[in-house]
Amino acid sequence: MNLSRNLLLEFEAIYGDFLEAASGQSIRLPEDEVFLESLRRVFALSDFVARNCIRYPGILEDLAHTGDLFNPYSEDGYSLKIQDMASTIRDEGGLKFSLRMFRKREMIRVAWRDLCGWADLSETMRDLSGFAEASMDHALAFLYERQILEFGRPMSPKGRAQQMVVIGMGKLGAGELNFSSDVDLLFAYPENGETEGSAKQVSNEEFFTRLARDLIRVLGASSEEGNLFRVDMRLRPYGENGPLVMSFDNMETYYQVQGRDWERYAWVRARCVAGDQTAGKRLMDKIRPFVYRRYLDYTVIDSLREMKAAIALEVKRKKLAENVKLGPGGIREIEFFCQMFQILRGGTLDALQGADTLRVLRFLSSEKLVDGDICAELTKVYEFLRQTEHHLQEFSDAQVHTLPSDALNRERLALSMGFDDYPSFYEALHLKMKAAHEQFGHLLESPEAQKKENAQQQKIKDIWLSLPLQENALEVLTGCGYDKPEDALAALIDLKEASETRALSPKGRQRLDLLMSRVIEDVGAQSESSLILQRIVDLIRVIERRTSYIALMLENPSVVPHLIRLAAASPWVISFLSRYPALLDELIDPRTLYSPPQKAELLKDIQEQFSGLPSNDLERQMETLCIFKQTNVLRVAAADVTGAVPLMKVSDHLTFIAETVLQAALGLCWNQLVRKHGFPWGCSGESLENSGFLVVGYGKLGGLEMGYHSDLDLVFLYIGSEGKTAGPSSIENTYFYGRLGQRLVHMLTAHTGAGVIYDTDMRLRPSGNSGPLVSEMEGFEDYQLQKAWTWEHQSLVRARPICGDPVLADRFSSIRKKALSVPRDKESLKEEIISMRNRIREERFRPVPDGFDLKEEQGGIIDIEFLVQFLVLSHGFKHEALLEWTDNVRAIEALNKHHILSNQTAEILRSSYLTLRSEIHRLNLQEKPSIAPSNRFKDVQADVIKTWKAYLD
Repeated sequence: MNLSRNLLLEFEAIYGDFLEAASGQSIRLPEDEVFLESLRRVFALSDFVARNCIRYPGILEDLAHTGDLFNPYSEDGYSLKIQDMASTIRDEGGLKFSLRMFRKREMIRVAWRDLCGWADLSETMRDLSGFAEASMDHALAFLYERQILEFGRPMSPKGRAQQMVVIGMGKLGAGELNFSSDVDLLFAYPENGETEGSAKQVSNEEFFTRLARDLIRVLGASSEEGNLFRVDMRLRPYGENGPLVMSFDNMETYYQVQGRDWERYAWVRARCVAGDQTAGKRLMDKIRPFVYRRYLDYTVIDSLREMKAAIALEVKRKKLAENVKLGPGGIREIEFFCQMFQILRGGTLDALQGADTLRVLRFLSSEKLVDGDICAELTKVYEFLRQTEHHLQEFSDAQVHTLPSDALNRERLALSMGFDDYPSFYEALHLKMKAAHEQFGHLLESPEAQKKENAQQQKIKDIWLSLPLQENALEVLTGCGYDKPEDALAALIDLKEASETRALSPKGRQRLDLLMSRVIEDVGAQSESSLILQRIVDLIRVIERRTSYIALMLENPSVVPHLIRLAAASPWVISFLSRYPALLDELIDPRTLYSPPQKAELLKDIQEQFSGLPSNDLERQMETLCIFKQTNVLRVAAADVTGAVPLMKVSDHLTFIAETVLQAALGLCWNQLVRKHGFPWGCSGESLENSGFLVVGYGKLGGLEMGYHSDLDLVFLYIGSEGKTAGPSSIENTYFYGRLGQRLVHMLTAHTGAGVIYDTDMRLRPSGNSGPLVSEMEGFEDYQLQKAWTWEHQSLVRARPICGDPVLADRFSSIRKKALSVPRDKESLKEEIISMRNRIREERFRPVPDGFDLKEEQGGIIDIEFLVQFLVLSHGFKHEALLEWTDNVRAIEALNKHHILSNQTAEILRSSYLTLRSEIHRLNLQEKPSIAPSNRFKDVQADVIKTWKAYLD
């Protein structure tokens, strides 16, 4: 390292003083070139390190000989070192002195490693935060025990001992503390009560208030050895006028009732840093719903815009261009960039909760929430600025964020950052901050602010605002392109006069006014515009009280066009969004909206979502699974109604979703039971794949023909009824598997905050509703081969393993083939199938004048399914390949391949089946019954009836 003349003179003067001090105390230091070069560099750059090494040369000797100077600490390094010195502390004075001397040692180490480039930014921030946490935790524990001697131990009304929780906010909470930094703290305790064990009994509130004051004094008091930390308590409830400590319940009530958006913003970086960590986690769980909404939170955008404007105004007013923290493009703006996403999306993406700045940037990039190049650029700028900030503060241990004005410190800063001179450093800094400021400027740009109203838009706005007055309304709506302006006007008046609309807050009304002006204009350009408007108005009436959804549509201009497109294609999609409005978020990104994922992607997605949830939070897991299902069904529907995927692929995707949900739900139930009861005896392994349990899908699920309204026809099988589970709460294997089946059905059918995952039908199990929910494999085999009715074997034609133990899946497939390949008397089989078909038709079919019931009527889709099942059952014993497929289309192809159906007949059945299914599907999306005009499919109906008679009459 080449020092300038000024720095060389500075070093030589300081080094002489150090050698004299070290010699006087017989200090021995390493003599290798690496250490000596580092000493030369650090002494030239940091007055703080040099002064303290001259005054306390033994600190440097200790750091060198213990190796602490040259090596990173372990995660608990600071806690271990504080424990080593704890035995020497007798009183508060000793505590203050020990902690301040400990700080000198550790800050010398941190500055040395940072200025020499031996520690990266992450290590430096981790060490600074870790030191603060360990110091506070140790001081709090000492003061707590001392105060117990005077006042007794604080207890809850139920006799539980109480300890204080220290919440770190800001950079401490994020684990990003500066070299010379304030610490923003909040103090809380679990429950009100009184102390016990002393004549001087006090309330818990008084006990912890005294404790908090003592802790602030120990941390912040100045002494000959300096102070430990400047403590800032202004972020607590009610600010400087609020109580120093609060109980958990009082704190929760404050935030739920009076909490403001800036306090939510502050709590994004909150973390329990000292005291009772278990209780601290409970407090964080209580406050989390205030900070993070369980939906995309666009209601906070206006507040974030105000915060952003305040930042910009302060930069301009105070002329902070030279400030690396507060200046344009400084640290604060990058932190705001990240915290904005945490506030908006942290409720739906747990990985954004409580994360530090660099981790948030990585996540935003990996999840493609922000362009990867932008995140990479901001990461580099942030690291550069934080290193600059640390170096500035390491020079003199001062809370400095402004670039130096004197030549010596400018030289120091440039050299410490790897530049030959200050102008080169300043140019690089300026370019980086400029890039960051540009990204900050793009944040939260209002779509409305970017649009200029034309005369037509002003007219639309005026008629909406003036409703229910109707002057010129029909004329304006006609001019917008509405095909039935009277109907459109009636829909708008109904919305304007609705009780939900009247109950809106002024802010909510303002948002709705902005949205409706846009909706009225955009819908008018569509064909069947009045019908589309009515559908969208129906949706808005459902969601308008949750103004966050209105804000979402305003803040994301792409949402309304996608909504119009879906409303034009299908009222069912709009009804689906009305039931699950959180899915409106999916309309933001067309890349995912119209591209339903494949099976492997679905499995990966749900695994990633579960990985961010507590393993014991079943309610969150069920809700996550429900939202996962709804989200992916919406993607399929969007792709379907816009023609992006054909019918057969729609069924495939809906089947993939059901399979994935079942696999994930079974895994949750299995893990939950295993934690409680242990693994069933005889399991070949500890995973679900070796569980001895199998889920079998029948009907639409088994036949890979799921629709939007399909429920799940399921049968549960297990093997290994002997023995017990190997856990602390051991139960018989039979009970274990029975409970596993019960829990799975409950998980699928229970009402969660997001709705029901799936309806299930368990009636196809052996002996139906009168049989056990879960069947032992041997009993299932015996039932299928000896006792099953013909209609049960018809159902078995469409059955297949879905998830669970693959060994059992093979066993089931073998039993299925064995049962379906039994030779049958053709005439008896024919009679039974005709009898069952007639019975179903009598129960379900209701004639409609001039209508054709596509499913139930003669010549409908059920006739095709029964005919295919008859042919498979009557020929399965000769052609095992017929038993391979569970879906009707491939079963028809197999029957054709083995010459049971002629080419012409097979094509008639296949095309008729697909035609009828496609029409049923279309009608479902239009929310209409499966009834077509009687003459529309008369040729298809006639072909099916003719084919039926050829084989079954």
